[in-house]
Amino acid sequence: MLSIAVCDDDVIACSNMARKVRDLLGEMKKSCMIRQFCSGRELLQASENFDIVFLDILMRDLDGMKTAQIFREKAFDKILIFVSSSREYVFEAYDVEAFQYLLKPVEDKKLKQVLKRAVHKTESRSQEFIIASKERQKKKLYLDDIYYFEIKGRILHVHGEEGIFTYYDQIQRLEDKLQEKGFFRCHKSYLINLKYVEGYNKQEAVLDNGERIVIAKRRYELFCQEMLKFMREHGGII
Repeated sequence: MLSIAVCDDDVIACSNMARKVRDLLGEMKKSCMIRQFCSGRELLQASENFDIVFLDILMRDLDGMKTAQIFREKAFDKILIFVSSSREYVFEAYDVEAFQYLLKPVEDKKLKQVLKRAVHKTESRSQEFIIASKERQKKKLYLDDIYYFEIKGRILHVHGEEGIFTYYDQIQRLEDKLQEKGFFRCHKSYLINLKYVEGYNKQEAVLDNGERIVIAKRRYELFCQEMLKFMREHGGII
C-alpha cells in the first residue's frame, strides 16, 4: 500500500488534492493511505515514512521550500512533488530533488501522468534495504537507489539518486551485510553498486552519473571477476 502525504495550509485545497489523488489511484487499482497536513511543521512531526509527498510552497509560518529542505535531511529517497500557484520557485525545487513541480490549478490529466510516473518509480525500486540509524531515528536505504558508500573517519556517506545521506557505521560491517547483493569493495574507502558501473580501467570505475571511483591495485583482478559475474547474472552479453 502506498503511503502519501498532502500538505497545504489551505484546508479546502488540501482536501481537494487528497481526494483527487485517492480517486486517480483508485482508477489505477492502487491502494493507498493518505494523510493531510495543514502546515509544514505538522508534516515534519509525523512519524509515518511516506512514499510520496505533495507539498504547497506558499504557506504561512514554515513555507514549503524550507519544509522540503528539512524533510530531505531525513528522507532523501522519497518522492517530493511541489504544488504551487507561483512559478517563482521552480529552480529552487531542483536543490531539494523535487520529482515534479505542478502549478495550481492542477489539471486532472497532468496529475494522473505525474502519479503514474511516481508510482512506477516507487514500485520498481528493489524492496531490499538496510536500516541506518541517525539522531535516534531509523531510516530505510533501498539498495537499488545507492550508487556507492564512502567512509570518512567514522562517518558513512551514502551517495544515491536523491543525494547524500550520512550516518555512523563501519564499512567492513556493511560490506559483510551486502555480500551477494551486487556491491563490491573496490577500495578501502569505497563500496560501490556494480549496477551503476558504466566502465572501468585499472585505476578507476566510471559510474552512470559520471562520477569516478578509485580502484585499489590489489583489488582490480577481483573487481573484474565480480563485474563479469554481475553482468552475466543481469543479462549482459559477454
